[in-house]
Amino acid sequence: MNEEIAYTMKVAAQKTGLTPHVIRAWEKRYGAVCPSRTKSNRRFYSESDLKRLMMLARAVRAGHSIGSIAHLNSDKLAKIVQAQGTADDMQAKAPQTIGSLEAESFLEDALRATRAQDSASLERILAAAAVTCSTPELLDLLLVPFMKCLGDLWREGKLRVAQEHMASCIVRTFLGGLLRFTDSSENYPKIIMATPAGQLHEIGALMAAVTAASEGWNPAYLGPNLPAEELAGAAKGIRARAIALSIIYPPDDVRLALELKSLRNYVPDDVSLLVGGRSAGNYRLVLDSIRASLIPDLPSLRNVLEQLRAASIGIRA
Repeated sequence: MNEEIAYTMKVAAQKTGLTPHVIRAWEKRYGAVCPSRTKSNRRFYSESDLKRLMMLARAVRAGHSIGSIAHLNSDKLAKIVQAQGTADDMQAKAPQTIGSLEAESFLEDALRATRAQDSASLERILAAAAVTCSTPELLDLLLVPFMKCLGDLWREGKLRVAQEHMASCIVRTFLGGLLRFTDSSENYPKIIMATPAGQLHEIGALMAAVTAASEGWNPAYLGPNLPAEELAGAAKGIRARAIALSIIYPPDDVRLALELKSLRNYVPDDVSLLVGGRSAGNYRLVLDSIRASLIPDLPSLRNVLEQLRAASIGIRA
């Protein structure tokens, strides 16, 4: 690399306003930039890399798909973003904060693509949203409301099963990509993410895993329908500080109460149990009996994870 200044991934994300996930995805999938690497495979970005990433971000926000522009040279990219301002005028900035109008527009576009069963458009909408906002905003203001809308429309008979399945599949894959490209250190406290036995809906657990990763945890996502003994064995194997479970449907499974009690018996008291999801409140009595924290939403999960992480750091110190 000829440039004197080289930037780490963290600094590149701060300067471009893109998340590390987006930068890695654009690099790996589309060859948008080609950073230098150390012998330990750590990425370093040049000034020209950052300028190119900012131009790509501008173009994506303007409605272009990353797949259609990532191969363009810098001169052609500059022409594309000229309508939003010249490339030389671009200022380094943090990720934008979206407002209610932007969130509403996202939902309308995503639902329109879902009704049309236009998977490519829905993927582009999600990718553009990931560029525009931070991880908490992406989850709280966009994906959570979108998934709720899908469920409501399906129950009201206003959405076909095939349409709902298509959208859910794309969201699941998108969240998996977010999780896969998130920075995690072995020094971060570890947490198991899954759904317990009998619970097959995993998107809530995936959202919780992405949330944990963005809050300085090292999540081990195990997927849906895990028996208590498997959850406990995984937690012991990686020395997890906590186990987080998502309970969506059914809301009245008598076997689940037994599973939760078994899990508490299998894991030591210093492993925190966190349980959320649409139907988690229906199991409040058993959750209280096993000293599990009932998590009503993702902002609450962030607060609990912050407290547990601080306590974990204090213990190690």
